[in-house]
Amino acid sequence: MSMDEKLRELRDLREKSKLGGGIERIKKQHGKGKLTARERINLFLDKGSFVEVDPFVVHRSTEFGLDKRRVLGDGVVTGYGRVNGRLVFLFSQDFTVFGGSLGEMHALKICKIMDLAMKVGAPVIGLNDSGGARIQEGVVSLAGYAWIFYRNTLASGVIPQISIVMGPCAGGAVYSPALTDFVVMVKKTSYMFITGPQVIKAVTGEEITFEDLGGADAHNRISGVAHFAAINEEEAFRTVRELLSYIPSNNVEDPPRVKPTDNPKRVEPGLREIVPEDPYKPYNMKDILRMIFDDGKILEVHEHWAKNIIVGFARLNGYSVGVVANQPDHLAGALDINASVKAARFVRFCDAFNIPLVVFVDVPGFLPGTAQEHGGIIKHGSKLLYAFCEATVPRLTVIVRKAYGGAYDVLNSKHVGADVNFAWPSAEIAVMGPEGATNIVFRKEITSSENPDEARERLVKEYRKRFANPYIAAQLGYIDDVIDPAETRPKLINALEILLTKRERLPPKKHGNIPL
Repeated sequence: MSMDEKLRELRDLREKSKLGGGIERIKKQHGKGKLTARERINLFLDKGSFVEVDPFVVHRSTEFGLDKRRVLGDGVVTGYGRVNGRLVFLFSQDFTVFGGSLGEMHALKICKIMDLAMKVGAPVIGLNDSGGARIQEGVVSLAGYAWIFYRNTLASGVIPQISIVMGPCAGGAVYSPALTDFVVMVKKTSYMFITGPQVIKAVTGEEITFEDLGGADAHNRISGVAHFAAINEEEAFRTVRELLSYIPSNNVEDPPRVKPTDNPKRVEPGLREIVPEDPYKPYNMKDILRMIFDDGKILEVHEHWAKNIIVGFARLNGYSVGVVANQPDHLAGALDINASVKAARFVRFCDAFNIPLVVFVDVPGFLPGTAQEHGGIIKHGSKLLYAFCEATVPRLTVIVRKAYGGAYDVLNSKHVGADVNFAWPSAEIAVMGPEGATNIVFRKEITSSENPDEARERLVKEYRKRFANPYIAAQLGYIDDVIDPAETRPKLINALEILLTKRERLPPKKHGNIPL
């Protein structure tokens, strides 16, 4: 066979591999409103940057007629390319081939690019669209999942891992996305569950739809499994491209800095008017964040889950930062189980990847109630405490209004290692609110008064004036400065820039034992 003939054979095989499960199955994929594995890669990566790895791999199983059904690529397209010029590795499961099911060679292709990503220090993005384990291959399919899970765990905190769920993701297939740093789901076309609606009905008698059980809304609003919900596949890719712009390629690099377009010395007089004089009146913390960060932008993570706390990425003078902020507009900004877990995971991600933390505090405490106590608020709340205590990145705090009780300690206080702590004049730093404190401290005086209600009201006002302010904490050095709210942006930028060379090491150990 001549070289021309060999090259023709190569071209024919390569074209065949690009067809996946064939024209008819591609049409079915499009009919469901879904792109093919290769279309997704081309849409996501910088144009012309994709380099495929293992296009000719086929399975080696012979049971159940598989020996007569070998498809080049074995149901997953793997390789590397560029996102805004930066190297990323990725795999894209092909639902047109065996329903994207995972077998031995399918898994080994994914493992190969994960290993390469670890060696060179680049993110891994998984485009998940799979019916689950390839039953015909038996236990080797389960082994394949475990190989991937093992690598997810080794890569955690070393390189960013992002999962885009673009179709069904069932059974063991859900654990790899769950082990990654961020999960993006597409509304109406993606699902995640351990057991599907049919199994649930057979076991419990409960009837539920795929969407209600494991759709994008369910996992973004109820379970918190997913971090982002996209209207369509194009929006999912835009979200991930934006997300990558805030984070470094690995744990030894600094986050990318963009050329700032916003004045670092900008003051915002409007910040003086946002916090209501009435301490019980809510307001939207996002209004504050938009006025402080570059160009008013913040990429919110877990936007629809645990809304009493806000986490996300923003920039200060072009530098990427992780933002954690109480949301007084929801549950008064109190910390509950979900908010604690949400913030703890985000803080740990930022710390793992050298992203400074900026925290805005307006917290009346931990949410009271038997459901919270019996649900383990002590354990789950301590996850957030643990996350801040072990974080060694630059850490800034602004106390906007309330900072009561243990929640004050937990939310990046000076006492758990924060570097620079500011307070607005509206800050109230105390063991508890004036009403609760007055009822305890002045109980005898109130009960012995001829008019207890009048006495209580007078004592609350006195307590609020004397203790519900930032100055006692400032006198003790727990607050570095009480600042004009309008100057928050330039103050934070100045503090961040002096901390960019911060170096801090934890005691040597294999790993800590976070209260899971």
